[in-house]
Amino acid sequence: MYALAQLPAEQLSAQISNGLILLVLGMAIVFVFLTILVFTTKGVSKVVRKFEKKAPAAQPVAQAAQVAAPAAVASNDAEVAVAIAAAMAKSRS
Repeated sequence: MYALAQLPAEQLSAQISNGLILLVLGMAIVFVFLTILVFTTKGVSKVVRKFEKKAPAAQPVAQAAQVAAPAAVASNDAEVAVAIAAAMAKSRS
């Protein structure tokens, strides 16, 4: 590999200018992409909010699912505890 001191001055300045051009170009592309992403996300959010207001029937179903959830969580907790105990017993033997 060449050290920077070994390169001729014109080649070194050309490489630095090329590097700066790539730096600015890369940052500009990322900035444009992120800007498009932000506006797309905001637009989709507005569309979803419009359709959400037209479908109020989904809320009672969600509330019923929340009421039934604790029983399912309790059975899952017991299964997880049994699985942990079995794994610990297997790792100790």
